Amino acid sequence: MRTITHTDELAAFCQEAQKGPYVTIDTEFLRERTYYSKLCLIQMALPGDGEAVLIDPLVGDLSMEPLYTLFRDTNVVKVFHAARQDLEIFFVEGEVFPEPLFDTQVAAMVCGFGEQVGYETLVRKIAKLPVDKTSRFTDWSRRPLTDAQKNYALADVTHLRLIYEFLDAALQKSGRQKWVQEELRVLTNPETYIVRPTEAWKRVKTRTHSGKFLAMVQELARFREGYAQARNVPRNRVYKDDALLELASTKPQSLQDLGRSRLLLREARKGEIAEGIIAAVAAATEMAPENYPKPAFSNDKLQVNPALADLLRVLLKAKAENAGVAQKLIATASDLDAIAGGRRDVLALSGWRAEVFGTDALRLCKGELALALKGSSVEVIEI
Repeated sequence: MRTITHTDELAAFCQEAQKGPYVTIDTEFLRERTYYSKLCLIQMALPGDGEAVLIDPLVGDLSMEPLYTLFRDTNVVKVFHAARQDLEIFFVEGEVFPEPLFDTQVAAMVCGFGEQVGYETLVRKIAKLPVDKTSRFTDWSRRPLTDAQKNYALADVTHLRLIYEFLDAALQKSGRQKWVQEELRVLTNPETYIVRPTEAWKRVKTRTHSGKFLAMVQELARFREGYAQARNVPRNRVYKDDALLELASTKPQSLQDLGRSRLLLREARKGEIAEGIIAAVAAATEMAPENYPKPAFSNDKLQVNPALADLLRVLLKAKAENAGVAQKLIATASDLDAIAGGRRDVLALSGWRAEVFGTDALRLCKGELALALKGSSVEVIEI
């Protein structure tokens, strides 16, 4: 097995990869102690029985530009499994997305393997091979890597070749390539990976919709996110969500007030973090009511027709079975309640989901369709 540690080696391998129809890629990284993922290893494999290599960004003199050049080559498909975190690393570090992209997890869901199917499951079902799990919880930042770790890492891209070829053929046969492309647009949208401190409050779960309280949450979340990003530390190392909500409720105005917090970490009761908390509370206190953040639309406020929601569930089950796709990939329980409550900005009503389910769901809501049981199956009847 070959480990690439220098730019000229990486450039030569990527140039070889550009001669083929696809290349499989995976990464190993750590994120427990940092805000941004720390890239520790890249694995790549050429088609068929082609060479598979490890690329070590922690050793030697290595620029990622040859890899980014390969990413920009639209003649070579870049194959990942569950690509979101891998793509975030490359977007943050190189501001580049692999194009075209193929995510075997997304493709497997479209091909009927269930929701968020794991790599090991696909290896067993498609490649008919066992998976060595012994190095799953490795600290990939430690060097040197053992042969067992290297073999484990390489298996993530060598088996992926068989999985990709199987799923690609299945998609071509079913004509569902555009379904996969719709799903992948989210993964290759920069907005998926950009976290703006001013919008960080939306990630904090709270049942309170008071504008004054949400203003506190917004300012405390804004400070925490900005502090974590600037110092590359996990946001929960600054303070956790439960501590944030406690601070939004108690509104501390001094270090003495902070000292009475039950949930705040000791390190956050002094220094820059303490000063930031007090400044955030002051900013929220002084905020004009017209500038208070508005809570996201909630299905709790909808007048949901429970009978219609139940009918939509039956329709979804029938449509999902007919299409051979996991129900949750088409629509969630929350989506069905939203549709039954009159919302029409639901993902299940657009794109390929509309073809499979959404169009008939709207017709059911309008009374244009009925459902009937025939044997063990549900049939859709025109009215």
